[in-house]
Amino acid sequence: MLNDWLSVVLKAIHIGAIAFWSAGLIALPFMYRQRAGLEDRALYRLHAFTRRLYVGVVSPAAFLAIGSGTVLIFLQGTYEAWFSAKLALVAVLAGIHIFSGLMVLKLFEPDGRYPAWRFAMVVPGTLLVISSILMLVLGKPTLTMSSEMAAFFAPGALSKMAGGLIGGWI
Repeated sequence: MLNDWLSVVLKAIHIGAIAFWSAGLIALPFMYRQRAGLEDRALYRLHAFTRRLYVGVVSPAAFLAIGSGTVLIFLQGTYEAWFSAKLALVAVLAGIHIFSGLMVLKLFEPDGRYPAWRFAMVVPGTLLVISSILMLVLGKPTLTMSSEMAAFFAPGALSKMAGGLIGGWI
């Protein structure tokens, strides 16, 4: 009973955090395009707002999404092929998040700019990753893996692979 209640609460947190994280990653490139031609006070205000959005909303949402998702893995024991594909796409989304943070740092330097070609690649790419994650989670398609890949992603496989490396340390 407690496990069911905890799963529901964590799923609600997870879904809300994903919504804020995704929306922020989509909105940030639009804000970066505002950088062109700004100077002095207007540039400072855009920088402060962009930084506050990234540090105060998008990054905590990412932390909550990944943290609550990790706890849900252990509560629900989801070990299927579609889930492994979803985790790979979440890693791509985390990479987009990291590069977006680097852009916040770099863009507001005196010679910073955000070219249209980058915007044209980042926004559709981010939308593609987010929609692919949603399709996997909502559709739960039956994916097949080779026996080698299935063994690689099997529960406990990491301890077998790393056993030779860590020996008696743990």
